[in-house]
Amino acid sequence: MPAYYQLLGREQDEQGITTAHYRSTLHSQGAWNAHEQHMAPATGIMCTELEQFMPRTDMRIGRISLDIWGLIAFGEFSIQTRLLRPGKTIELIESTMQAQGKTCIVARAWRMMTQDSSEISGLEDDKVAHPEELPVWMGMQSWPGGFIQTLEARADEQCRSGKGIVWLHNDTDMVEGSNTTDFVRLMGMVDTANGVVPRDQTSKAKWAFPNLDLQIHLYRWPQGQWLGLEVVQQYGHDGIGLTSGILHDVHGPFGRSEQILTLRKMNA
Repeated sequence: MPAYYQLLGREQDEQGITTAHYRSTLHSQGAWNAHEQHMAPATGIMCTELEQFMPRTDMRIGRISLDIWGLIAFGEFSIQTRLLRPGKTIELIESTMQAQGKTCIVARAWRMMTQDSSEISGLEDDKVAHPEELPVWMGMQSWPGGFIQTLEARADEQCRSGKGIVWLHNDTDMVEGSNTTDFVRLMGMVDTANGVVPRDQTSKAKWAFPNLDLQIHLYRWPQGQWLGLEVVQQYGHDGIGLTSGILHDVHGPFGRSEQILTLRKMNA
């Protein structure tokens, strides 16, 4: 079974801080540069460490905030995870990815106490068409890189520049030799929201729009193998943009994502 990453080793110090060592495979290759990782699987491997760190049965992750410090270097890297704010009902944990002596990504996750709130539950985000009801979509193939080649995509016929609904699926494990949870598999595709409905879709696109962060809020725990992205992408007039998404699994909406963009004119 192909995988995005290989685990090289893991240790834990006396303070409970864990450090995991990984090597990226071609399947995690980015779309902007051949020598970097795509942020989508990088998010997935960060979420692998966040999910596995000191798990509690009475809590789940409710928010993940990832800041991209620079190029996510391809090859060997480490992820260090620690507890920042312990508590009975909420906890804040942090994972830091480092490669080639530099910090690449800092991710923080709020773990929150769970309880039965069904008597007041209610969602305002609407369901969208099931992926099996939609045609195969080749729109993602305009992007280069090994990661994009691992994806199966389906899209709503109304999908256009700046707005649309796209479903994604992959059969690639996050870590070689380990089972991939639904949470990690779906989180490992959320970053692609920034590439499904770019505002400049011409064959000679003049602008790059890399995101500096990825914010994910989960009002329901995700399930299944398909990630639905209901995306709106907006560009301001001063070089800054925003990609916003409602996140779906096959059971319905489960959360939202936001990515701030730096709009950069590409060399002719």
